Amino acid sequence: MGIFDFVKGVGKKLGIGGEDEAPPNADTLKKELDSHKLGTDGVEIAVQGDTAVLKGTVKDQSVFEKAVIAVGNTLGVSKVQADELKVAPEAGTAAAPAKEPTLYTVQKGDNLWKIAEKSYGKGQGAKNTIIFEANKPMLTHPDKIYPGQVLRIPDISHA
Repeated sequence: MGIFDFVKGVGKKLGIGGEDEAPPNADTLKKELDSHKLGTDGVEIAVQGDTAVLKGTVKDQSVFEKAVIAVGNTLGVSKVQADELKVAPEAGTAAAPAKEPTLYTVQKGDNLWKIAEKSYGKGQGAKNTIIFEANKPMLTHPDKIYPGQVLRIPDISHA
């Protein structure tokens, strides 16, 4: 765990540039991440080629996953390395590595209903709202997903 793949040629464009734009720099990625107000103030970002490296501590698994996809779904980023991004400890315990998240790369023709059925099983399309909520604030509308975008798929087995 720790390295997540994204599609380098799709995602939110930060700044200006042409077709062969270099990957965004660490400061630009940090501003983008912080703009979502996820509680990632303690997260540091470094860029190595087209890989964004996240370090620091976040308050829970949800913030960990949202930080990974917020940075990864940026034009020019093909990988996010999060080995050194930890989830804050519960009282009296040490910071722990995050659990392996379930991520899904949107395919042509997908919508959240279809993704819910692929993820949770046939007849489970109505759970698309769970996927939408799990990807806010990066997703602003359920119909605004695009091929190559990576989404969090929350575990609903405990629900």
